Amino acid sequence: MAEATTRRRSRDGEAGRGSAVVETARYIERNIPDLEILDEEALQIIEHNAETVLEEIGVNFVNNPGALERWREAGAEIEGERVRIPRGLARQLCATAPRQFTQVARNPSRNVEIGGRNLVLAPVYGPPFVHDAERGRRYATIGDFRNFVKLGQMSRWLHHSGGTVCEPTDLPVNKRHLDMLHAHMTLSDKPFMGAVTEASRAQDSVDMCGVLFGERFVQDNTVLTSLINISSPLTFDDTMMGALEVYAANNQACIISPFIVCGAMAPVSVAGTLTQVLAEAMAGVAYAQLVQPGAPAIFGAFVTSIDMTSGAPTFGTPEAAQITYGAGQLARRLGLPFRSAGSFCGSKLPDAQAAYESANALNNGLLAGVNFMLHACGWLEGGLVASYEKFVMDADQLGALHKMAAGVAVDESAQAMDALRDVGPGGHFLDCDHTRAQSGTAFWRSELFDHQPFESWIEEGGRDTLALASERVRSLLAAYEPPAMDPATAEALDAFVAERKARMPDSFM
Repeated sequence: MAEATTRRRSRDGEAGRGSAVVETARYIERNIPDLEILDEEALQIIEHNAETVLEEIGVNFVNNPGALERWREAGAEIEGERVRIPRGLARQLCATAPRQFTQVARNPSRNVEIGGRNLVLAPVYGPPFVHDAERGRRYATIGDFRNFVKLGQMSRWLHHSGGTVCEPTDLPVNKRHLDMLHAHMTLSDKPFMGAVTEASRAQDSVDMCGVLFGERFVQDNTVLTSLINISSPLTFDDTMMGALEVYAANNQACIISPFIVCGAMAPVSVAGTLTQVLAEAMAGVAYAQLVQPGAPAIFGAFVTSIDMTSGAPTFGTPEAAQITYGAGQLARRLGLPFRSAGSFCGSKLPDAQAAYESANALNNGLLAGVNFMLHACGWLEGGLVASYEKFVMDADQLGALHKMAAGVAVDESAQAMDALRDVGPGGHFLDCDHTRAQSGTAFWRSELFDHQPFESWIEEGGRDTLALASERVRSLLAAYEPPAMDPATAEALDAFVAERKARMPDSFM
């Protein structure tokens, strides 16, 4: 069942301290159909055009002679840094990527299945700023990062700890990935993401997982999912490809994701953008398979529209929804897991604009058949800000996605014929046996919103949603306890981080 939950009380025997009970829902298994917006003719046109883009226009692999050589050996035409891929080759290579894979968590009950009919929810990724109601907007620190990891661990509906939930700007650029990974590994027992800002940092991610899980285990299992953005249009830079090469070679998953603002980095039309998304995603996944056939890969589509008067990205729009639905169809035809959607908004505060835009984007993702949803909670100001209050507001609403995805039950109890007979014409169902038996589970209920009568609401201070969210942030962080970890493993992780940091001077560039 989509809302089936697991309870785990860990005991840190040697440390002598039990951790708090943390209830987390299992990843979503959809029992509802996907919304398919494109008919067969449209799909074939877009697929044909994407192959034409790869064959005639090509893609650039920048500052990466090794990638050019791999493509040459595979049969592509190389001209400078331009790679022209013969029609059908990229699709053929994509076929070796798995349709579905397991990402292992250090708590096995929190492993996730990515692909198929499943949806895995992960938090916001990448903002350099954070915001809360008390201190406002400011640069993120490692303290903020750790707080967000804790909130993710305490969030019932999040399945994944994510990656760079905010950018800790108080730490050296060349070392901060070590502290971020350490936080995910020690403060959460959910799956997490690796570093992608340099190939050596990707290797550090794999090596740290070797300490956490065991080196052989990492080679035999996928323990990392990492975000590889394409520099749209049609450009694969050496930094992202260097990280991809490390992860693919080590059997770790990569999200191959075009980063597109329609009208700026892609055509203004839905069909034109989908053509570019498909071409870029196929080329990226195919390259991962050239590095290591069978390496797990996810077809990504991060797409927004643009305000044609200001140039600012816009979110929750009909065009972005159409592209998300269409990209889901294209990914499924390729046989690849699909990443898209999130709690996207352009608002500066967790206000009505943020709520409307985020609700649109989240529901689009559910109906589009998304398998891995990054930015599922906490996104503010076009992704520049990770908001504490919006994190818990969004995380609460993810419960509604679980309920919707479960579909409509039609078993004997759900048919409610006994209740209909008992109540009859003119009665009410509030005190019938059927209602009493299911009163605690019949409806999804927000753990944040206020549904009291006006008088009761006033008596408790007349708090708005922002105030309620601020209180929830405080209560979750106060209740947090780290999940138990073997002391020897914790010590080895500390030593790994210290040794890596000691190798190099600090750099803030």
